[in-house]
Order: sequence, then C-alpha cells, then structure tokens
Amino acid sequence: MLTKGKLYLIPTPLGENAVHTIPPYVIEKLHQLDFFIAERAKTARAFIKTTHPTKPFADLHFFELNKRTTPEEITTFLQPVENGNDMGLLSEAGCPGVADPGAAIVKLAHQKGIQVIPFVGPSSILLALMASGMNGQGFSFQGYLSAKKPELARDLKRLEQLSRKHRQTQIFIETPYRNMGMIEEALKVLSPETRLCIAADISLDSEFILTQKIKEWRKTKLPNLHKKPAIFLIMNVF
Repeated sequence: MLTKGKLYLIPTPLGENAVHTIPPYVIEKLHQLDFFIAERAKTARAFIKTTHPTKPFADLHFFELNKRTTPEEITTFLQPVENGNDMGLLSEAGCPGVADPGAAIVKLAHQKGIQVIPFVGPSSILLALMASGMNGQGFSFQGYLSAKKPELARDLKRLEQLSRKHRQTQIFIETPYRNMGMIEEALKVLSPETRLCIAADISLDSEFILTQKIKEWRKTKLPNLHKKPAIFLIMNVF
C-alpha cells in the first residue's frame, strides 16, 4: 500500500527583506519539497528565491488556491501527497490557514487522512496581540469590517460592545488603502476610554505599533499607513 506524504504548513515573511524571520529548519524543509499550494505562484516563487533554493524552479510544481479556484480543482490539489510526495502550503504573507484560504486545504487533508505539520513563523495577528498589551487570553479575530462608513461605524461600535461584554480583545484588518479612513472613523465613533492598538508593517524596518486610549489618539499625529499592511485591536474594559 502506497504511503501518503505529509502536508507542511510553511509560514512566509510579512513583507520584503524579512526572510530572516523564517526559522532555518523551515527553509531546510522548504528546499526538500517539489510540490506547493499557494495563493499566487508568482509570490511563492519570489519567496522561495530569497531562500536560495538548491533545486531549479523547473523541478517545482505549484497549485494556485484563490477566488478563481473551483471546488472541483481543490479536491485534486493533494493528489501528489496521496501519491507519496510531501507538499508545502504557503500563505501570501504569514501563517497558512489563519485568515487565509489555505484552511480549505488543511480541512481536506484531515478528511483524506493526510498528516498535517505546522511550522513556526510570523503571524501578524499573533504578533500584534503580543505587542498590544491587551487581553491575550480572551480575544476574537473578526477579519474585515464593512467598507461603507455607516456600516463601518456600526461594526466598530459592535466590536466595542463585544469587547466590554466578554472582556475580549477584538482584532480586525482593513484593505491597506483604506487604513486611514478606518482609523479616522474609529476615532470618531469609539468611546474615549476604549483602547486602540495600531500595528503596521510588523517585523519590517518600518514597523509601527502603538496602543493608546481613543482620547489620546485624538491628540496624536497619525502615522501615514496608506497601503501598509496593518492589524487593529480594540479593548473596552474599564
């Protein structure tokens, strides 16, 4: 009976010139693999290139998992693993399967009885929580909030109420080009005593992380976070 391969969950840097944030043992395994699943093959190849691979790119095979991938295609992606080959699952940035479409592949691997091995690496969500000074035992990641201002204001107030009710840190993200509009709306609608953490360009030379009460943010010159990847956290417990 053919022995199945393993699915390795391989974190990627959170930005350019940050390959040093990936542990050596992860890169060692990366160089041993021939098959990869990634959101964009171009991004995956660019990351692998920064690790100075020992194999030519012509020997590597990439399966793209994104909004255009059909459910039927997804069911075929793990065929190399079922044929006995190890495979790597890569995120566009950070940890695969966490706020990432790779979760569908991990679910499928478990259904097929394939061993899943997560590797250590940068997670913007976890790093932001670590650096926020907020509740690290009770927290909730909410993903993206509404893009339109009336709905965004309601979303922010809802998270503030959830934080107060459950004593939780509420974590969310925004499309980078809308960062500044989201921050301005948060300063407008959130309670003065609510704490807001802004964590941008985490692990990069341009990293910015600061937690303050809303009333303090209103007196602070805001950093220019336009088009910068950022994580936002709020806590409303007095």
